[in-house]
Amino acid sequence: MIGDKIRTVTLEEARALPRWRQPIGLLILMALAMPIAYSTWSALLNNFVIEVASFDGADIGLLHTVREIPGFLAVGVIALIIFIREQVLGLVSLVLLGVATGLTAQFPSLGGILVITLFSSIGFHYYETVNQSLQLQWLDKKRAPQVLGWLMAAGSGGTLLAYTLIILTWRAYDLSYSTVYWAGGGFTALVAIAALLLYPQFEAPNPQRKQMILRRRYWLYYALQFMAGARRQIFIVFAGFMMVERFHFDVHEVAGLFMATLVLNMMVAPILGRVVAVFGERAALVFEYIGLAVIFLLYAGIYLFDWGVWLAIVLYIVDHLFFSLALAIKTYFQKIADPGDIAPTAAVAFTINHIAAVFLPVALGLLWLTSPMAVFLMAAGMALTSLVLATLIPRHPEPGHETVLTLATPRPAE
Repeated sequence: MIGDKIRTVTLEEARALPRWRQPIGLLILMALAMPIAYSTWSALLNNFVIEVASFDGADIGLLHTVREIPGFLAVGVIALIIFIREQVLGLVSLVLLGVATGLTAQFPSLGGILVITLFSSIGFHYYETVNQSLQLQWLDKKRAPQVLGWLMAAGSGGTLLAYTLIILTWRAYDLSYSTVYWAGGGFTALVAIAALLLYPQFEAPNPQRKQMILRRRYWLYYALQFMAGARRQIFIVFAGFMMVERFHFDVHEVAGLFMATLVLNMMVAPILGRVVAVFGERAALVFEYIGLAVIFLLYAGIYLFDWGVWLAIVLYIVDHLFFSLALAIKTYFQKIADPGDIAPTAAVAFTINHIAAVFLPVALGLLWLTSPMAVFLMAAGMALTSLVLATLIPRHPEPGHETVLTLATPRPAE
């Protein structure tokens, strides 16, 4: 029975399987499972490190720098897929993320937290690299924006479940950090193991190249990935930290804030996927980057003008919604890429996305100690730089017409 269940099938053959065992079913299951561990870790993180390990801004910056090192080394996926199928590698990485998350509270010191975070980050970043590759290989180009929107909504649903349980049980049952970390991480690990056993291996029609690829015609995609990684780090590291440090949010309040963003994301993400499909990647990203620049300027204003907590809450929620439009970067690449380039380029792009992530958190953590406002002003500048890059995306990108600076040229039939 098990041997039958894990047989290799083509995407065409997979259409005959029950819907839940088709490729999209697996993508949805992974999209639901991953956030249970990751969101449990992130929801408790700021309170855990401040209360248990007495972290300050410099410590949290160092932690996030360590957390991003595996993302910077995501090109290692290219070497691994020579020996391991992408689908298997993604699920094994998900198991590692779950187990490492469960162990987090067992190491309540700066050194211990850094080490266990490194392991959980390897699982998270290698999973994300493979997951993005599989999405672009398995999804039809015309349906990709809409389906990616639904996958984002599914991820928000998984995260919402984690936050809801934290809010309902944290104070009511006086739970420990260890209990919650084990529950979230253990669930994700078990789901990943089940997926390894229950799903066949899906064979995409285009074999993937298994060496590192850097193509000149993908330069705009690389640049967008680099700026997205740099800008997003500031939000991930410091926006939530601000809510705890400046406004003294408790665990259940942080989880409640996250829940509000998730409910809206579940409703809005599929709509944003449709928006990208209708108006194109350029319009979507231009809108996103203008919005993010304004949001980061208002974040800086919280420190300059001493604005209150409600503005910070609104900015945090809206910020999350704008980030959902980042799916347009994925679909832009899908439209310009050679089919066999998707897996190696996903790994290279993930590394590029994390170049700034390795040094920015610790550097800006030191800057945070003297001027949090300056940190958010830098983020606004990064959003404006991304805006300039987004204007170079053609209305209808395709191979040979990757930017407005290039003219479409016929390509030989494959």
